[in-house]
Amino acid sequence: MPTIHFITYNGETHSVVGAEGASVMSVAQQNNVPGIDGDCGGVCACATCHVYVDPDWSDRVGGRGDQEDSMLTFSPILRDNSRLSCQIAVREELDGLVLHLPEGQH
Repeated sequence: MPTIHFITYNGETHSVVGAEGASVMSVAQQNNVPGIDGDCGGVCACATCHVYVDPDWSDRVGGRGDQEDSMLTFSPILRDNSRLSCQIAVREELDGLVLHLPEGQH
């Protein structure tokens, strides 16, 4: 099963293992990763699971969909590598994925 590394704004790393097909958000919640709230339950209706994809992983993770892009436009801390973790599916090729949490998400 793939391992995902969440790095908080303060530099603390939380490494978790997730089942393929699960959302990165649900894996974070199951493992009590701070800063991944997922208030909408993972239906892309909020931005409380906002992450920054490490540049080394951007191509493998892929880009935002239209609904995700629309939700993120409301974020004052939007970056080119911003994603909603509810919209990233855990896959074997993402083993070792590094995601950074924005400031204020803890």
